[in-house]
Amino acid sequence: MLRTLHKAHLKPRRPILRPVTHAVVLIRAEREALHKLGGQLAEIDGVSEAWSVTGEWDFVAMIRVGDPEQLAKVVTESLAQLPGIARTYTMTAFRTYSEHDLEAMFSIGG
Repeated sequence: MLRTLHKAHLKPRRPILRPVTHAVVLIRAEREALHKLGGQLAEIDGVSEAWSVTGEWDFVAMIRVGDPEQLAKVVTESLAQLPGIARTYTMTAFRTYSEHDLEAMFSIGG
């Protein structure tokens, strides 16, 4: 005897999530680059956000990529090669506690 399953009886499917490598990069800029560097940082593939900040560092870039190899390419081949960057300090995240990525992934519209 076949039984029809109702949606209420089905367990919700979990989406297949790709792993994401996160890093925060602190950036010290040369004075003449301060006015244009933020926009250039934001245009780099893999940089999800870029902020100008006060204190010892001039900018903070949040990087979200698929794997550590991509992270290395973004930091060494794209970001650090921008003219006007005097120094960078990269911190790779081991674990993410924020739901920022999940919320963004499932938001519709905006």
